Amino acid sequence: MPTRILPAVGDADAVRSITTLLSQLPDAEPVAPVVDSTQLIDTLARLAAESVDELPEVVVVHERIGPVPALELIREVALRFPAVGVILVTSDAGPGLFQAAMDYGARGLVALPLSYEELASRVQAVAQWSVGVRRHLGAGGDVFTGVGGTVVTVSGAKGGVGATLTAIQLALAAQASGRSTALVDMDLQTGDIASYLDVQFRRSVVDLAAITDISPRVLADAVFRHDTGLALLLAPAEGERGEDVTDRAARQIVSALRSRYEVVVIDCGAQLSGAGAAAVEMADRALLLTTPDVVAVRGAKRAVRMWDRLQIRKAEETTVVVNRYSRGTEIQPPLIQKITGTAVAATAVPANFKELQSVVDAGRVHELESKSAVKQALWGLAGELGLVKVSEGAQKAGRFRGGERGSVSFRRRKDGGG
Repeated sequence: MPTRILPAVGDADAVRSITTLLSQLPDAEPVAPVVDSTQLIDTLARLAAESVDELPEVVVVHERIGPVPALELIREVALRFPAVGVILVTSDAGPGLFQAAMDYGARGLVALPLSYEELASRVQAVAQWSVGVRRHLGAGGDVFTGVGGTVVTVSGAKGGVGATLTAIQLALAAQASGRSTALVDMDLQTGDIASYLDVQFRRSVVDLAAITDISPRVLADAVFRHDTGLALLLAPAEGERGEDVTDRAARQIVSALRSRYEVVVIDCGAQLSGAGAAAVEMADRALLLTTPDVVAVRGAKRAVRMWDRLQIRKAEETTVVVNRYSRGTEIQPPLIQKITGTAVAATAVPANFKELQSVVDAGRVHELESKSAVKQALWGLAGELGLVKVSEGAQKAGRFRGGERGSVSFRRRKDGGG
């Protein structure tokens, strides 16, 4: 059986040299190379969704791959696709990098300039390891599909547009439908999830920042189990400690959460930090909250352009959610879509602060009544995003029933609001 090899190389010259050598290896079947970290993870996730047997045996990662650094990318591949062997191609073949690469999950290291003999030896060894792992998994192979949980980030076009409330309700909807759900406060300096849910806590996301290998037990010690069943990973009480959560730490934390929970909802706030940028980059769905007014829509456009310039997220891969919507507003969702160049969620959240005020002031937003129009819209948005587990009967009826929390219709609004 030929060995399927997927090169992940961003440099055009390196692509040619690596693919040429790979094509000369005996029993090798190089597949079309991917040019960045996002494309690599998306490709592997798509193949894993079909079957673990569809995954390549070997992934070759070039040291200058981006935007996620090579070692961080290797860690994510190792966590999400444990039956895939990764080889790092690098100009630094010293013992320090070799040890680091092994610690991050690589199965081999090849030095530049490439040598046919060295590359052939590494590929053969890693391929044999990968085949052995898959054989060992046997009937349990479908457990290791590598897709992991769904990660959704919620960011605000500016402060006060409702990102935190939205993140909380999306997580509550997912949890109520029967999916294990984590809610993360990545608004590290001004996060308010603890206040919204009336939580007193000691541990926070900062406690995971310095840990290089986040085991399930370490993760469980850091999260707070809320009465609703949500696993909360909260922002630090002292905002200045948020600087300890680097983009590298954020990637490790998100990867660990993805491997343990079916749904991970991350509140990134309105200010872009390195940690928030890493979360948005890794997310399966990135939501950007705006209200239908000039200042907020300008803020949304500014955020989208910044994400694109920093190669965090393309505009077409971002979903704008319109909050505090009414038919009387001059700025309607189609105009926002045109201005921002993004997709706009079909579900718009109505303007009705009166029904929110009592639960917000009490810090009990999880007790918002099921008949609330705002809650129904946000839980409907969760359904639109695929975050809820819907029974067959509910699908036929066109609605999601969240246990004792009532039902939410997924039919589009007749007033054009979503």
